[in-house]
Amino acid sequence: MQTDLVCFEPTCRAHYPVSEVIYNCPKCGGLLEAQINSAGIDSGALKRTWRERRMCNTVLEQSGVWRYREMLPFQDGVKAVSLREGNTPLLDAPLAARYGGLDRLVFKHQGFNPTGSFKDNGMTCGVTQAVRLGMKRVACVSTGNTSASMAAYASAAGLDPIVFIPHGNISYGKLAQALEYGARTLQVEANFDQILALVRELAERLGIYLLNSINPFRIEGQKTIVIEMLDQRDWNPPDWIVLPGGNLGNTSAFGKALRELREFGFIDRLPRLAVIQAEGSAPFYEFMQTRTEFRSIANPETLATAIRIGDPVSWPKALREVNESNGVVEKVSEQEIADAKAQIGRCGIGCEPASAATLAGIRKLTEQGIVKSDADVVAVLTGNLLKDPDYIYRYHTGQLKAPNGELLRSTFGNEPTVVPYDTEAIVRLLEGRT
Repeated sequence: MQTDLVCFEPTCRAHYPVSEVIYNCPKCGGLLEAQINSAGIDSGALKRTWRERRMCNTVLEQSGVWRYREMLPFQDGVKAVSLREGNTPLLDAPLAARYGGLDRLVFKHQGFNPTGSFKDNGMTCGVTQAVRLGMKRVACVSTGNTSASMAAYASAAGLDPIVFIPHGNISYGKLAQALEYGARTLQVEANFDQILALVRELAERLGIYLLNSINPFRIEGQKTIVIEMLDQRDWNPPDWIVLPGGNLGNTSAFGKALRELREFGFIDRLPRLAVIQAEGSAPFYEFMQTRTEFRSIANPETLATAIRIGDPVSWPKALREVNESNGVVEKVSEQEIADAKAQIGRCGIGCEPASAATLAGIRKLTEQGIVKSDADVVAVLTGNLLKDPDYIYRYHTGQLKAPNGELLRSTFGNEPTVVPYDTEAIVRLLEGRT
C-alpha cells in the first residue's frame, strides 16, 4: 500500500516519502501525519481477515497492532518489532458506571500491554520505522510510560535506547522498567516540555531517532487501539470514547482512526471524543474555553504524572479530532482523580492515576447533562495499576498530598489494620465485635 508523510497544515499539505527522518514539515514547520491510499480497501473482506487472524500463531497475527497492518504505513513483508502488544480487553465496570452516573460503562484497558501501557501500541510501529530507516540509537523524553515502552522495544530490536526524564518527576515503577530494559537513563533538571526541546536538538546533531508522540509512526500504531475496540464490538461504534489528555497523541490517533474507518466503510458514524485533563496540567482545556490563542503551562502540576504536560505537541491534531467528532474537553481535580481511581479499583480493575481521569471526567459530564445516563460509553484506561503503587498506598492510608501540599481526602480509603497474634481477637474483629 502506497503511503506518504503529509504536512498536517491545510495551507501546506506538502508530501514526503516515509524514508525521510523528519518529524515536522521542512517547509512550514507543521506536524506530519501518514496518509494511506484507500484504493482497493474492501472493508467487508478486511473485517473477515482480521477476525480470522486471531486464530493464527504467527508474530504479526498475534499482535493486536500488526493484525490490522492494512491500516498502517508499512509495506507487506515488514519486519515488525513486536512483543505481542495490543489484545487488550473490554471490561464491564458496574460500580464505576454508577459512580459516573451511567447505566453501563466499559473500560478498554491498555494496561494489559507488555510493558503495561498504551504506549506499546505506538512504540511497536515507531521502533519498526527506526529499523526500516537503519537507525542505531533511539531516544524519548518521558514522565514514565513512554520510557518503559521505548526501552523494551528498542532492546528487543537490538537498538540503543536513551531515555530523558524530568528529575524527580517519575514514579519508581516506571523508572524501574526503563532501567530493567537496559535504557541509558538521563535525569534532567527541567520539566518535560523543556527537555523535549533539548532532545530534539540532540537527536538532529547526533543522528538519534526520536520516538515521542511527535513521531507520526507512533500515532499510526496508537490508531489500532480504536480499530481493535471496534472489532471487539462487532463494528458498532459507541456514543462516546473518553480518554485522558496529556500530550494528546492518543486523541490525535483515535480521531484519525475513526475518520479513516468511516471513510473506508468500516463504520457509518463517529463516536464523540471526550478528553479529560488534570486541572494543574490543562492547557488544552483552557484553550477550548477561549478558542483564541493556545497557551502552554510553564510548570504543569498533577500527581497523575503520565498527563503532567504543559505544552502538548499534538494539540493542533487533537483540536481537529475533537471538532470533527463534536467532542468535548473537561478538566478534573486531584481529589476527583484519586476518588475515581479508588472506585475503578473496587471493580477489580486496577489502573494508574492518569487513567482514572476518565471516570472523574465522566462523572462531571453526566452531572452537566453533556453525557446522558443511558449513553453507550467506552473509557480508556491507559496504564497498569502497578505503574505507581506509592500513590495507591498513600491514598488508602490518608497520606496522599496534592502538588500544592494539600492533603487529599481518603474518601474511599481501605487502610490495612494491625492486629495481634491472637486468634480470638481476629475472630472478634472479623465478626464486627470489639
